[in-house]
Amino acid sequence: MEDGREQIEEKREKREEGGERVDGSGEAEPQVEVEDWKDKCLRAQAELVNYRNRARREREQVWGEARADAVAQLLPVLDNLERALDVPCADESYKQGVELTLRQFTDILTKLGVSEIDAFEKPFDPQWMDAVLHEESEALGENTVSQVFTKGYRMGERVLRHAVVKVVN
Repeated sequence: MEDGREQIEEKREKREEGGERVDGSGEAEPQVEVEDWKDKCLRAQAELVNYRNRARREREQVWGEARADAVAQLLPVLDNLERALDVPCADESYKQGVELTLRQFTDILTKLGVSEIDAFEKPFDPQWMDAVLHEESEALGENTVSQVFTKGYRMGERVLRHAVVKVVN
């Protein structure tokens, strides 16, 4: 739309330079008046297009943030389902029910674009991880994650929750 505005400005300058704006009686010529109305109409159309584009971008941004915030609120439920599977259980059907619920929940998160941040034995990256402990060890390289306390999750490039880890120095 900027090219259209530049063309309009050039036409306006040429008319003003050529003295076309006013005839001998001091009134605007009909052709010049028509050009002015065309100019105003084109500007109004360009402003409307820009407004629509800006509103669409803002709507998409707000929707993405709201979806990510809602998913982040559900992550503790995922943690609790995983913990429930780690506890010994005498009732096998109960355990299968928890497994199915967990699988369904993770499938839904995957469809929403949520992925786990892979941290174990990876180089520490503060963009994705929070280090809460440091240890000295020769077994792993420097600045390597030796233990994950809480899994981290992301949605695209947005961090929903940082992985909470122990790092080897």
